[in-house]
Amino acid sequence: MWGSQRAAAVPGSVFALMDAAKGRARAAGLDIIDLSIGSSDLPPPEPVLEVLRAATRDAETYRYPLFSDTAPLREAAAGYLARRFGVQLDPQREVLPLIGAQEGLAHLLLAVTDPGDTLLLPDPCYPPYLGAAAVAGLKVVTVPLRPEAGFLPDLDAVPEGVRPRVLLLNYPNNPTSAVADAAFFWRAAAWCGARGTLLVHDHPYAELTFGAYRAPSALEAGVDGVVELHSLSKTHHMGGFRVGFAAGDAGALAALSRVKGAIDFHAYLGIQRAAAHALSLPDEVGRVGAAVFEQRRDALVPALRALGWEVALPQASMYAWARVPGVTDSVAFAVRAAETTGVAVSPGAAFGAGGEGFVRFALVQPPEVLRGAARQLGTVPTA
Repeated sequence: MWGSQRAAAVPGSVFALMDAAKGRARAAGLDIIDLSIGSSDLPPPEPVLEVLRAATRDAETYRYPLFSDTAPLREAAAGYLARRFGVQLDPQREVLPLIGAQEGLAHLLLAVTDPGDTLLLPDPCYPPYLGAAAVAGLKVVTVPLRPEAGFLPDLDAVPEGVRPRVLLLNYPNNPTSAVADAAFFWRAAAWCGARGTLLVHDHPYAELTFGAYRAPSALEAGVDGVVELHSLSKTHHMGGFRVGFAAGDAGALAALSRVKGAIDFHAYLGIQRAAAHALSLPDEVGRVGAAVFEQRRDALVPALRALGWEVALPQASMYAWARVPGVTDSVAFAVRAAETTGVAVSPGAAFGAGGEGFVRFALVQPPEVLRGAARQLGTVPTA
């Protein structure tokens, strides 16, 4: 009775089916190995926690934080971007703290688009992108991410008549773990600039990279017409803290700030202090967690390939994206796997039509557990 058309437009989630399947597996006495949710199982750096502990004993942190109170976090974020990517930003106008990058994206779309505008979105993609588009009342046009193209979109194949208000990209990519180089972002920025399109880059896995690979920033292609979203959930393992920041085009961030001002205050000042300290730590601190996920990648990928599954060796992120031979209904396969083995993975179809036939693994268990999970999945019928 009370649901709005906006709420009704938000796509349903197959993850509710997965939760039910895990419940049935538990009821049957199976141990659950949950590889379906990309939430880091590692703790935040101890110095970051110490800053937060101290902040909770400071009564000054208990009040509502104003924009002026966010200056230390904005300055720390600008310092990180300069140190890591060589991008120089004005912390006053070109950096804005967020209560998590997912919140930031939803509010950004409300701030820079009007209902009926077009959002150009990769397929497959992180499912909340579709929900945020629905809440903003946007028309979604998808561009496919194909394995043979390295899961990079072919923007030149977008029909000439499509004039998106926003292009949303995400590299290192969820769910495919694909990566992009700086030249790709220069091409994407030029494509957007020629069409009056805002380039939005969701960049939560910036530091979860393996070997010699280091992820570039879309802001390296220029700040005008580009907004990048960063999160402390992955590199600093602060998912439950709900803190991140947007950086880039001053006009877009001013609009975002107005929308956020009508909806939320900023994050608790203690969390802001902890986040600012995390962004100021030496880069080697973030590499510790990346090394853990790299070890897990090196355990899981060979085990999946031994089953005959098609999976690239990720250069970044906390996921492995595997095509399962013979699977044409990834949701049914994932439910069957959870019910019969207790191993929960994300069905590729949850990320869009382009994900069908794939499943996504979150590397959130130790290597020996991941190897065991792969062995158990090898016993699950594909149809």
